[in-house]
Amino acid sequence: QVRLVQSGGGSVQAGGSLRLSCAASGTTPMAWFRQAPGKEREGVAIILPRGATIYADSVKGRFTISRDNAKNTLYLQMNSLRPEDTAMYYCAASTTVPFRWREPFQYNYWGQGTPVTVSS
Repeated sequence: QVRLVQSGGGSVQAGGSLRLSCAASGTTPMAWFRQAPGKEREGVAIILPRGATIYADSVKGRFTISRDNAKNTLYLQMNSLRPEDTAMYYCAASTTVPFRWREPFQYNYWGQGTPVTVSS
């Protein structure tokens, strides 16, 4: 059975930091997405099988994606948070390496979502 269980997140003031976790079973978590109210779900970051990482331009230099393979847990360290980072964040997994990693349809499994609120 595939499960992606998220934890972390919450509310923070602008400039603060938060860390998200995604503990997986039955699959390997690889990407983080977010969805703000009234907006489409967008890719934030992905970590590829050999460890290479790719980030959306909006979070480069502020967010760091990592994975503990022994724990099969994905992380997203978010620093220098801005109000525009406010969204529901989701981890995702795919049975193949996505060729368009920012497209939600590329992923088979999703975490339950965790809210992140950044106040100014």
